[in-house]
Amino acid sequence: MLGGNEKEKARALAKVRRFLKARLLRDYTTLHGYKEERSNVRQLLQRTAEMGESNSLLLIGPRGAGKTTLINAVLTDLVDNRSFVENTLIVHLDGNLHTDDRVALKSITLQMRLENAADGKVFGSFAENLAFLLQCLKAGGRQSKSVVFILEEFDLFCAHHNQTLLYNLFDVSQSAQAPICVLGVTCRLDVIELLEKRVKSRFSHRQVFLFPSSGRLEDYLARVEELLSLPENKSLEAASDRLRRLSRIQSEALSLGRNHFDPADGEEIDPPFRKNWNTQLHKMLATQHAQRSLQMLYDFDISEAFLRNFLFRLVAQLRPETPHITADQLRTMANQYECDDKIELLCGLSVLELCLIIAIKHHSEINDRDPFNFEIIFARLSKFAKVSSTMQGMERSIVLKAFEHLRIGELIMPVSVSSSSSGKVQKEFEKHKLALTYGQIQQAVQRYQALPTEVAQWAQSSLI
Repeated sequence: MLGGNEKEKARALAKVRRFLKARLLRDYTTLHGYKEERSNVRQLLQRTAEMGESNSLLLIGPRGAGKTTLINAVLTDLVDNRSFVENTLIVHLDGNLHTDDRVALKSITLQMRLENAADGKVFGSFAENLAFLLQCLKAGGRQSKSVVFILEEFDLFCAHHNQTLLYNLFDVSQSAQAPICVLGVTCRLDVIELLEKRVKSRFSHRQVFLFPSSGRLEDYLARVEELLSLPENKSLEAASDRLRRLSRIQSEALSLGRNHFDPADGEEIDPPFRKNWNTQLHKMLATQHAQRSLQMLYDFDISEAFLRNFLFRLVAQLRPETPHITADQLRTMANQYECDDKIELLCGLSVLELCLIIAIKHHSEINDRDPFNFEIIFARLSKFAKVSSTMQGMERSIVLKAFEHLRIGELIMPVSVSSSSSGKVQKEFEKHKLALTYGQIQQAVQRYQALPTEVAQWAQSSLI
């Protein structure tokens, strides 16, 4: 049974764990870096809202680079801009959900709150329907309410029939109709090539590329400490106020404020516990063991999405018995990303199969990675078996079966040959190449449990 003091510590730790996990997973508006890109997108949206300009832009970058977070951060920046909040409507579409233009149009109608404005009208085409929706936004003649279309998974919209939705959106953004801004988000670098010629001609060809910035290791370490530390109440109150202001954004589908983590949860943490937590964290991150582990993570993947997932797993391990993150926990978890699947696969092979790999390695070293067939490798293995007490009495059929198992496991790969001649080659004479590095084989030999000494020695030298 836990004493009263232990129970209080366990409750405080549970609050810390809940707060950190929520912030790592559901902080949709905090963006680090990308100052120039953020400024470009913000100015684009401001011009649409304040000057009635129509624009289109594509945000391109790998998954986890922060494309959606950048848009969320820009919208959060513009919450205090009165003209933007009052004159702009946000329409959010996702290529995974809106799989054709009919579904997308229905969602646009709902998000613009125009489902009653049509009053039972039947439109002849998609273009007429979209034109009616935009016409409904006219606010008296001179001024029009601007609409910002955010298209997640933009490349999937390119697969829609005739790309009608994209054509009409880009067409309106080029004409003098209601001011709209089309923001496409995609991870495909060749997305422009997916557009039809008529659509491409109406696109502004304004593109913003987001790639995880390497920066410096010191900045990476500071980011880790920032994500794991517990902020003071003053910072939490400012973050809570910022979150409340997100409700001003006029959008039915944009859920960045709805499911966002609540910074107010951090105010429940006792100040002494918070101070102790931050002190222990700072000491741990200053150790060489911790910095070496974080250096390895930095070399492995520099994206913040990967870092947040890694730290989430670390925070989830907190228990009353281990109330603080230790350098050993950090190193143990970081080592999981260093392991090589091919080495694990080699360590699971039989001794005979590993001997075949060693024979292939020696052949590749001597012949400068020339292709090989079963007969070549079997001759080399037989030479070793004659002087080995472990491998004597090998049957050819068993060795051939082991060779085929290596091929199935894709540790060796067949060399492509023309279809006309492939049917005539017996499997013993089919050419293969090694799909491993010499370093991987060496590490597997060192880690292989109960490997005969003479096999380990043979792996070091081809001389028998």
